[in-house]
Amino acid sequence: MDVVRLSDSIASDLERRILEGTLKAGERLPPERELAEQLGVSRPSLREALQKLAAKGLVQTRQGGGTLVVDRLQASFVDPWREMLRGHPALQQDLLEFRHMLESQAALLASERANELDLERIEDAFQALELAYEHDDMPACIKADVAFHQAIAEASHNALITHLSASLHRLIQEHVAKNLQYLHRHPQKWQHIRDQHRDIWNATRSRDARAAAAAARDHIAYVQKSMSETALEESRLETTKRRVRSSPPRSTGS
Repeated sequence: MDVVRLSDSIASDLERRILEGTLKAGERLPPERELAEQLGVSRPSLREALQKLAAKGLVQTRQGGGTLVVDRLQASFVDPWREMLRGHPALQQDLLEFRHMLESQAALLASERANELDLERIEDAFQALELAYEHDDMPACIKADVAFHQAIAEASHNALITHLSASLHRLIQEHVAKNLQYLHRHPQKWQHIRDQHRDIWNATRSRDARAAAAAARDHIAYVQKSMSETALEESRLETTKRRVRSSPPRSTGS
């Protein structure tokens, strides 16, 4: 009978935590002594496990700086697509269609699988978003918007949805910011998107899977529409700027 090495067991446990999002990209692990005590293992076994994870590119140990979780699972998705989006802006629509599928399924699964702690985390994220709306704090709104959707993705208890959602939001962060700024300039639209987040949260905590999925689909469809409007508004502004630059100086009169 094969005997599983203790270091392999420790590495597997930490790897599972990375996959499920308990340990997030960029997060610093506790000091070696503390982590060994938490796991109930020896420091040599923990050190060997961390070396195995480092070989897989999941963690990185820095001299004097501790051990960090590496964003390999996200970066391997984000980096090539970020370059493609820069060279082919039309891919933005394909990205939104993918987000449409991903977030509706995340909301559906979260409404079915979320435990009480998951619901508390989603509610905290929703309340932070509401507070940002109340204070009209745009940077906070952008951050809280992403955190709300990510909390739902994590409550789906699907590792791929969790990591793809995080990757997707990194990929479209600039576009999300532009879109929210556009909506903020139109009070009725701003209120509408605020209401949509509330609909998603209410359906999820009520465990109404069909309504949660529908609310998420409606939200992303609205985001698609408003992003198109944002792009059109930016295009018109650039046209006006070019006209201004090419126009002769205005006469000041005699």
